[in-house]
Amino acid sequence: MTAMAAEIRKGRKYDQVLAGARQVFLTDGFEGASVDQIARVSEVSKATLYSYFPDKKLLFMEVASVECQRQADQAMSDIDLARPPREVLGQVGRHYLGFILSDFGQRIFRICVAESDRFPELGRKFYASGPELFRERMGNYLYQAQERGEVRIGDFNLASDQFAELCKADLWPRMIFGVLDQASPQTISRVIDGAVETFMARYGVC
Repeated sequence: MTAMAAEIRKGRKYDQVLAGARQVFLTDGFEGASVDQIARVSEVSKATLYSYFPDKKLLFMEVASVECQRQADQAMSDIDLARPPREVLGQVGRHYLGFILSDFGQRIFRICVAESDRFPELGRKFYASGPELFRERMGNYLYQAQERGEVRIGDFNLASDQFAELCKADLWPRMIFGVLDQASPQTISRVIDGAVETFMARYGVC
């Protein structure tokens, strides 16, 4: 357990504090979010807030980490990992793209990037709970698929990262730079279907 993780106390108002902090961070950003406002929205005293999270950075990182973990757990619970790669990759890709294109996903990403120079641990924590978690879980699935003879992969980490980047093609850059406000289901399907076909053309077993 890291020193930061050891500082977090999970009591009966932990979820309440986390929900309030999530709302304030997404509305005001990291810099604009005040401890007073987080306590008011969470309906707890500042003393209670500090008893759970003695540092605002720690609270923000917990909000991001918990949401990313929740999204990953939900995606994995909804998917039958024994199914063929084309089917599983399509489902994983839609979950992944849906999250990173969501208002929450984009706001958290922007906050982490904006604050990473002053607080590099924010960026590292977000990477560990987001992209690194995706890489780990994708790598585990791809290893199982290779054991079944469905794919042929030498570097599972690289292959997982490549699939993530394929899923972000076209839509993610335009959304993050404000060129596109939202993506239609048809456009998402076009991107994910293309990602799966490109990935399988490289790693699939004929």
